[in-house]
Amino acid sequence: MHTKNSILKSITFLLTLALLFSCGKKEEDAASLDPKLAKLKLPAGFKAEHLYSPGENDQGSWVGVTFDDKGRMIATDQYGALYRLEIPAIGADDLSPKVEKLKVGTDENKLGMGYAQGVLHAFNSLYVMVNHNANDAFDKGTGLYRLQDSNGDDQYDQITLIKSLDGEPGEHGPHSMVLSPDKQSIYLVAGNHVDVPEMDAYRLPRVWDEDNILPVIKDPRGHANNRMAPGGWIAKIDPDGKNWELISAGFRNAYDIAFNEAGDLFTYDSDMEWDFGMPWYRPTRICHVTSGSEFGWRTGNQKWSPEYPDNLPATLNIGQGSPTNVMFGTGSNFPEKYRKALFAFDWSFGIIYAIFLEPSGATYSATAEEFISGSPLPLTDGAIGPDGAMYFMTGGRRLESDVYRVYYTGKVDDSGSNKTPSPALTEAHQTRRMLETFHSGGPKSGAIETTWPYLNDEDRFIQYAARIAIEHQPVNEWQEKALNEKDPSTLIQSMIALIRQGDKKLQNRILEALVALDFGQLSSSDQLNMLRALELSLFRQGIPSNPLKSQLAAMLTPKFPSGNNSLDRSLSKVLVHIEAPEGVEKIVAQLRLAKDDLDYQKTFTSSSDLILRNPQYGLDIADMLANVPPAQQSYYATVLGAAKVGWTPALREAYFTWIHDAFQYKGGRSYVGFIDRARKMALSKVNPSEFELYNEMSGAALLTGSGNDLVVSAIQPQGPGRNWKVDEALQLMDDLKGRDLVRGKAMYAATLCQSCHTMQGEGGIVGPDLTQLGTRFSTKDILESTINPNAVISDQYAATIFYLSDGSSVLGKLTNEDRDKYYISQNPFDPQNIREIPKKEVTRKKLSEISVMMPGLINRLNEEELKDLMAYLISGGNPNHEVYQ
Repeated sequence: MHTKNSILKSITFLLTLALLFSCGKKEEDAASLDPKLAKLKLPAGFKAEHLYSPGENDQGSWVGVTFDDKGRMIATDQYGALYRLEIPAIGADDLSPKVEKLKVGTDENKLGMGYAQGVLHAFNSLYVMVNHNANDAFDKGTGLYRLQDSNGDDQYDQITLIKSLDGEPGEHGPHSMVLSPDKQSIYLVAGNHVDVPEMDAYRLPRVWDEDNILPVIKDPRGHANNRMAPGGWIAKIDPDGKNWELISAGFRNAYDIAFNEAGDLFTYDSDMEWDFGMPWYRPTRICHVTSGSEFGWRTGNQKWSPEYPDNLPATLNIGQGSPTNVMFGTGSNFPEKYRKALFAFDWSFGIIYAIFLEPSGATYSATAEEFISGSPLPLTDGAIGPDGAMYFMTGGRRLESDVYRVYYTGKVDDSGSNKTPSPALTEAHQTRRMLETFHSGGPKSGAIETTWPYLNDEDRFIQYAARIAIEHQPVNEWQEKALNEKDPSTLIQSMIALIRQGDKKLQNRILEALVALDFGQLSSSDQLNMLRALELSLFRQGIPSNPLKSQLAAMLTPKFPSGNNSLDRSLSKVLVHIEAPEGVEKIVAQLRLAKDDLDYQKTFTSSSDLILRNPQYGLDIADMLANVPPAQQSYYATVLGAAKVGWTPALREAYFTWIHDAFQYKGGRSYVGFIDRARKMALSKVNPSEFELYNEMSGAALLTGSGNDLVVSAIQPQGPGRNWKVDEALQLMDDLKGRDLVRGKAMYAATLCQSCHTMQGEGGIVGPDLTQLGTRFSTKDILESTINPNAVISDQYAATIFYLSDGSSVLGKLTNEDRDKYYISQNPFDPQNIREIPKKEVTRKKLSEISVMMPGLINRLNEEELKDLMAYLISGGNPNHEVYQ
């Protein structure tokens, strides 16, 4: 009995210790048991709460968020309704929010509003940016709407269309809105597939054009081939949407914008990942959006260099990714450095970056760190809530969607104030803002005298603001002043303004003024700016006749090569464009000698340290860099594709041999197509009797079925297979650790995935690259996309249905178009086989809702083979990847 009591006491003591220990670890254990929280990597002192999963409640995939004046969250389903959430306080025992689907309009049977990508509560209204073609009462069509509660029942019964937006809605359509710092107006952002609507005012003068004499090669895979200048744009409107003013343009696809406490605007623009390895590739980048700014996006290979004076450079290049939300930490309960930070969301890699900005001249310098990351974590939108916490959502493209809250658990040492003082503006910053006052309100007395001295300022943002201010004044008031200018820097900037705004008949006088400069005595920046001015004149006013043409050739030919890659790119294309006699010989000589400088190489390695060092992201950076194409040489090869004069048999052989060898490199998905288009341009200029010789020499045989030969695996499924359903397949995926990735790769080929998709730079080019599949797609998402490929189709991979006048229709991927024809690829396993359709025979066209990916491709696999395939897909093809599911 004594022994029994002792045992009971010991057990009681141990249970008590266990209980005490578990109480101390309650929060940690809860987080570790919730996979949605366990996958998050947070800075020290921060805590995350998982609040809600819309998909588990049949409420879609959420992509937009705002808070109303009662502190409630309003969220948007990308393909559905609007929802309003009352969220429990931080640390509450029950974190489940009260969720209601908003009733919009007066018809109780119809929601009246949906497909919203951006949402903003302001001016006692809910502004909704619809991003979808209208097809029913629920979808009102692409454009900006204002919802109001006219009868006080806390629902939005009044719908006002502010403006319809034309173009191609979708992933590159109209996006987000923010309230201006003075809370008197709204700023909104749209991607490059939205036409700039008629506006009441234009900070960026409405004289934009392609402005690039590089031989035009549109994306070989058809993306954005019909989208011309100025690309994505940002506008300012009044609360009623009556007055619209263009603020900035030249973006690819920025999803969101945000103001810092100094009132400066920022965005996070996307890269064109298919351009990776090409000289015109531009990484995802943080941009300081100033008045009248231009950021140089153009279709295909026409994108401007960030060094061109008629556009502005990025504040920070980040690297590969898919930007979504940006917001400042203003109003948060975070430590001071994070309250000042710009938070930038990356959908692809599942990272929230904290961008730290420091005033630098008239703009800012910036550094970045990873604030929050997770895998998979397809980030869509976020906001600082009324409680000072950060709220963010995941989802998009019908992926699993979740709502999180993140707050700081430590003490914020700011003397009880949660308000961070605005940063002190530099003198240069104030000068830029002064110059920007001349960008609106029409011509102003004294503007030319005030702004002219700043055309030669060493600060690019001041120089740019001054030129835009000049362009807003009547040309006849400054034309002669510009043509008679003696200071080289001022002359070059004023000539750029005059080429953009003046009469084409002024070309000879403009070129004479520029040729009179001593090119060799100019600074490197003025040399580049002068070449840009020459390029603008050649593009907009045409090639001059002799003697000016000969003078240009005589002045520039001896300067190439200069040893400066940016300068040499501009020199090469000007020399070829004006048919300088020695141009081809000198450029061909550089084809194999030219080396990419370190700054350019950083373009391909500027992804965050987290991506580079963490195998969960599936990137083999060493392999990527070892096979990156030589960008400077690729640029020369493209320039030479248009050269008509100066060729010899030896030069032809050197050029076409380089082209042949260039196909060995691994660039983005359009790399082979870009090189092939340059090849074909050059072949079109050879003697017809020599065509076959140079066609074979340049690698024609390498392009048979290029990028999409049907991959046949030596290891085939053993089966028995089945007609897989998502639910039954998902039950097998609880633990994929330690799976056979070698067999998974074999199944990847056997199910034809590799024939259409690229992974780690290998495979087909018809479907999306799957290298980062595991960073944004959950296991369930991957299974749903594989088993039901028609559920969600990205705009970039959708086929088009062409309805013909004879009553028939044609389905295929639109790869290009010109004035007379559409060019489409119909066979995903032979994408180079192009069918031409005369435009006069097409009555209408629309994106297909049927994926080119065939269903049932995994039905040959048994359970073990399916698990190996899934593990391989999640790994991104990286054998060092640890599969966490």
